[in-house]
Amino acid sequence: MKRVNVLLLTIFAIVFGAGIVAAQGPTAGTAMENFSLPDVNGKTQALSDLKGKNGAVLIFLSAQCPVVRGYVERINALAADYQSKGINFIGINSNATEDLTWVKSNATEYGYKFPVLIDKGNVLADKLGAQVTPEAYYLDAKGTLLYHGAIDNDRSGKNVTDAYLKTAFDSGLGGKKIERTSANAFGCSIKRATN
Repeated sequence: MKRVNVLLLTIFAIVFGAGIVAAQGPTAGTAMENFSLPDVNGKTQALSDLKGKNGAVLIFLSAQCPVVRGYVERINALAADYQSKGINFIGINSNATEDLTWVKSNATEYGYKFPVLIDKGNVLADKLGAQVTPEAYYLDAKGTLLYHGAIDNDRSGKNVTDAYLKTAFDSGLGGKKIERTSANAFGCSIKRATN
């Protein structure tokens, strides 16, 4: 009976997108192409203009996801700490169920000090294989993917034992090899547009 319950919970998580998602899309070492998307104010922004001298982090966000809400303080702290070290955060919202007004007010409410771009039709999310929010892609100054996946290993923030993204930053900035180049991202599924 217990196995049946576990199986049912697993199926539920997969169907409804609240589970852990295996890394997909480009792998570490892949050169990322430049892209342009509009921000919440309608201004078109290019990756090449937004990245810092030591790289950038593309972080898929959502206005409605409780997992993103649980990460807001950690995301903002990382963004502030590493912007001063030349790594800029770039928020990406690919959710078809979240209109521009909602995304814009959410960015203000959450106090994001980095641009949030609108990925209409989830084109960038599809290209990168992004599945959940929050999900991070850390690129170096040349646009090479160094790390992809979860920010850390605990959605509540109370029991973080592996700060995957921070560790990748510190290794990359220190000229060391990034030992863990991916970690399964977990959160809310990206609500894709239906054609």
